[in-house]
Amino acid sequence: MKRICVYCGSSPGGDPAYRDAARHLGTTLVGANVELVYGGGDVGLMGEVANAVLDAGGAAIGVIPEFLVPQVSHRKLTALHVVPSMHERKQMMADLSDAFIALPGGFGTLEEITEVLTWAQLGLHPKPCGLLNVAGYFDHLLAFLGHAVREGFVRQAYRDMLHVSADPDELLRQFRSYEAPTLAKWAGLERTS
Repeated sequence: MKRICVYCGSSPGGDPAYRDAARHLGTTLVGANVELVYGGGDVGLMGEVANAVLDAGGAAIGVIPEFLVPQVSHRKLTALHVVPSMHERKQMMADLSDAFIALPGGFGTLEEITEVLTWAQLGLHPKPCGLLNVAGYFDHLLAFLGHAVREGFVRQAYRDMLHVSADPDELLRQFRSYEAPTLAKWAGLERTS
């Protein structure tokens, strides 16, 4: 893995553990000789993870839509790609990355990690996806995913594509041994029309 995309909040959140985890993830990436790809902001957890990477001598690559540049863009990154739209931002971040990690965040973070997880389920990429479950932040999401499996909306093999740990080193270890599932997506499903 040369580059990992990190999705996270533009807010620092209410618990200082989130900020500490973002910084710890940044230094862990540098220690593993992995470059950061992220949303290009200098605020919230986005700024924390990028600054930790830069402070440790690593490479931080931002991708940001034009409309956010004047408001939140980080001015000291290794590289900053400015794109026309949010859709192009997400596509470029995915194209540049070999894996994906979500730190705590809001709607955008949730949408980004579930989109790349969906792409993996559809076989559009074989890249690992994970949650850095800081202070149990994602516990309710994980409970929901278990419910979705039990109710027949998510196959267990696809749920298992999402790696989870509170420790960034452990998450990277899980990524290194990841093999994408090869299930037939539509096998055994009944048509309703």
